[in-house]
Order: sequence, then C-alpha cells, then structure tokens
Amino acid sequence: MSGLQILAFLSGLAGLGATIGATVSNEWRATSRASSVITATWVLQGLWNNCAGNAIGAVHCRPHHTILQLEGYIQACRGLMIAAVCLGFFGSVFALVGMKCTKIGGTDKSKARIACFAGVNFILSGLCSLSACSLYAHRITSEFFDPMFVAQKYELGAALFIGWAGSILCILGGSMLCFSITDSFSKSHSQANYIYKGAASHSHISSYPRGQASSSSRIQHFDKNVYV
Repeated sequence: MSGLQILAFLSGLAGLGATIGATVSNEWRATSRASSVITATWVLQGLWNNCAGNAIGAVHCRPHHTILQLEGYIQACRGLMIAAVCLGFFGSVFALVGMKCTKIGGTDKSKARIACFAGVNFILSGLCSLSACSLYAHRITSEFFDPMFVAQKYELGAALFIGWAGSILCILGGSMLCFSITDSFSKSHSQANYIYKGAASHSHISSYPRGQASSSSRIQHFDKNVYV
C-alpha cells in the first residue's frame, strides 16, 4: 500500500500543478478564426487578463478593468479555481504526513485517518477545478453556437484542457489515497476481534472460583462413593 500512496501523492501533486497553471493562464478562450476577418491578430482571455497577439509573436496583456463589474461566471470560476488550489495544497501537506513511508503522523491508525483526509481534499480540489472549467466551456460553446449572438465569438483555450487534466489527476490521486487506508483499518479490526475472542475464552475458563468444583465433577465424585 505504500507504493499506492506514493503514486496517489504524485498524481495529486501533478494535478495541483496543472490546476495552478490553468488558474494563472491567459488562454481560457481564444478568438475564433472562423468568425474573424483579420486572421493575423487574435485575442486571448483568462480569468485575470485580456491579451492580444499578432502573427510575429508579440503579445500584450492587461488586467481586467474592474472586479465587481465582471460577469458572474468569471467570478465564479475565479473562486472555484482558488478553492481548488488551496484544497490541493492542503491535500499535499496532509498526504506527506499520512503516508506510511514517512515517519511523522503518529500511529498507523492516525496516519490512515490523515491520509483519508488528504484524499478527500484532493477529490474536492478536482471537483472545484472540473466545475470551473466546465462552466467556462459551457459559456463559450453556448455563445459560439447561438445564431443570435453577434459579438466576437471565442473557442476553447488551452487552459481549459489543462484544468480538466489536473482535475482528473486530483480525483484519481484522492481516490487512491482513500482506498489505500482500507488495509490499515482491516488489520486493526482483525486485531481487535482477536483480542476480544481471547479475552472471552479466558474468562470462560476461569469462570469457576478457586476451591469449588463444577456440578458435573461433584456428580462424578458422588457416583464413585456410591459404587464403593
């Protein structure tokens, strides 16, 4: 199970890195070349900046002018991605403490609980990132296929695919961490059953007080005296 926990930790850590990369990226959506008359320039937009580039490779970015007047889905995606990064960070820290190959965290049962908590953090981080990227992609596709939408249309950017990949890695890593602790709990449960059965059998043997015999032994002794 230590190898499974190491694999889960690496998967969650890679997912966290992809989530951070998607959060700071400026390529959440890009100008659709099909609806653009000038194909030598394009516009890239992210959660934090608007960028414009040209064919020679020059890219100029500026932050959003306002925060409070941004569209609701952008603010929601910002909050979800920040939550995903925070949950992934705490999941990585708790996973280091809860893994069997580390020497911190206390007993095996305590480390198993910490590893389970880390797995839950990774799963929640993946769900937040998945929700943010899916919400943003839904807005882009709905505008692109809307015949009544006459403004500039955009296509899916590279950051969305990076975010989806990171969310899948986080969910896989968290699931493997939660699965890896079943061995520890099954061992502790079997040891508890063994101790309970051993104590019960010992109490059954010593149920008669010293100096007193059972009723069956008294009957046998009485029969011997009768025959004599």
